[in-house]
Amino acid sequence: MNAGVTSERVYEALKARLLGGDVPPGERLEPRKLAATLASSVSPVRDALHRLAGEHIVEMRTAEGFQLPLVTEPALRDLLQWNGALLRIALRRWPAAAPGEVEPRAEEEYAVRLRTLFGLVAMRSGLAEVGRQVAAASDRLNVARIAEYSVAPEAERDLADLGALVGAGDAPAIARGIAAYHRQRMALVPAIVEAIYRRA
Repeated sequence: MNAGVTSERVYEALKARLLGGDVPPGERLEPRKLAATLASSVSPVRDALHRLAGEHIVEMRTAEGFQLPLVTEPALRDLLQWNGALLRIALRRWPAAAPGEVEPRAEEEYAVRLRTLFGLVAMRSGLAEVGRQVAAASDRLNVARIAEYSVAPEAERDLADLGALVGAGDAPAIARGIAAYHRQRMALVPAIVEAIYRRA
């Protein structure tokens, strides 16, 4: 198998595992153990870990190697604020009329549907860098969104309401809806963090 294909496969598999919440926050990531799990040699795993460190999905510490970051309430609040700020930037650049179909598939996980919706908001801005940053924020928020689904009583309705707003294409209304979503999730931060650690 081509080395480039192997490296990409290992990167994608490892990223999916980490974003899916299969590894507890703070856990040390041993390249040799991961290589055995991923049916790979150690080099592609190390390369993937370095790449994921560049994406702030894992941490690299000089004396301790790689580990999954701890999830703290201040860090999660900061990341939620960053996500909201990016979406506000995107909405300022929306065309005057940008309605469209927004029908995330119901069988997809909540976190995937939320990522798709926020990605669409970013994409319609025409700002490629904002799109990349929204996608990166979604990666880093994925574990929290999985936990969020279990603690936000109206998660499905919130997502449906946001989808309807984005489908209608009214940027100010979408901005208000996204702001309300982020306010609600900020209030749930303690419960989300607790759910993340309970799940791990």
